[in-house]
Amino acid sequence: MNKRILGSQGPGLTEIGFGTWAIGGPWEYGWGPVDDEQSVKAIHSALDLGANWIDTAAVYGLGHSEEIVARAIRGRRKNIFIATKCGMVWDDSRRVKIRASPESILKEIGDSLRRLQTDYIDLYQIHWHDPETQVEDSWGTLTRLKEQGKVRYIGVCNYDVPLLEKCGTVAPVQSLQPPYNLLRRNIEKDILPYCLEHNIGVIAYSPMQAGLLSGNFDFNKLAPDDWRRKNQYYQEPILSKAAQFVEQIRPIADKYNKTVGQIAVAWVLNHPAITSAIVGARSALQVEKNVGASGYALRKEDIQAIEEAVQSAMA
Repeated sequence: MNKRILGSQGPGLTEIGFGTWAIGGPWEYGWGPVDDEQSVKAIHSALDLGANWIDTAAVYGLGHSEEIVARAIRGRRKNIFIATKCGMVWDDSRRVKIRASPESILKEIGDSLRRLQTDYIDLYQIHWHDPETQVEDSWGTLTRLKEQGKVRYIGVCNYDVPLLEKCGTVAPVQSLQPPYNLLRRNIEKDILPYCLEHNIGVIAYSPMQAGLLSGNFDFNKLAPDDWRRKNQYYQEPILSKAAQFVEQIRPIADKYNKTVGQIAVAWVLNHPAITSAIVGARSALQVEKNVGASGYALRKEDIQAIEEAVQSAMA
């Protein structure tokens, strides 16, 4: 699988990273029940097919996702780049809140290292900005963890340009992880240009809008507690408009002998600011489809056709 350098003097990441949000299992933002053995097999499949990095977070499944990652990479740790996140914590009632105070982050790093069964994390990221904590304090804590050798690189998720600028006054930002896909393009205006200018690597999550652009999305198959049931992108009128768009680009996918989902991910990877795309999977079969989004480029005329299709369907 093709690799790209993450930010300034960063590691080489494969264009597709394995996303573990879904395999965390049920929680406030879960995807329904999971089979841990299938999850482990899915991770193994991704690694065997060339992916060299895994994205997870402490909060996914309230720690369970990190534990599954540890099971899957046992004996292979040195060859795998692990990215995880801090800044979302939960209480004894499983209620989640954003908290990125220095004290909270220091507790989280210890818990993540224990769950992942490792003594270092390759990329440690602040999941969301905590409005009750100065961003310089949160970011400064990550810089100290890097100095201590507990993490190799540090980044942020879901930050805007003003927050990135504040981080930059403390230490350079290695990477940003924002949502980016054909339906969510607000970062094109200022965030992606800023990252290009300042050599900040961008790891896009939800390149298929959590399955909506996969080409086979079925709302009726979602688990009763799946977070997407209450999300605006899976309600009308967006749901029907997205389905219309998928059908409009299906002939383009057929031209490349690809799925609609693979085309959607390839479109994300086409942007010069993007280093890699995080694509989740709960089975080895899904992984095989996901990796097919890497290794080819969309032609200019097809990119234009996709642009026209999305503008027409989502108007």
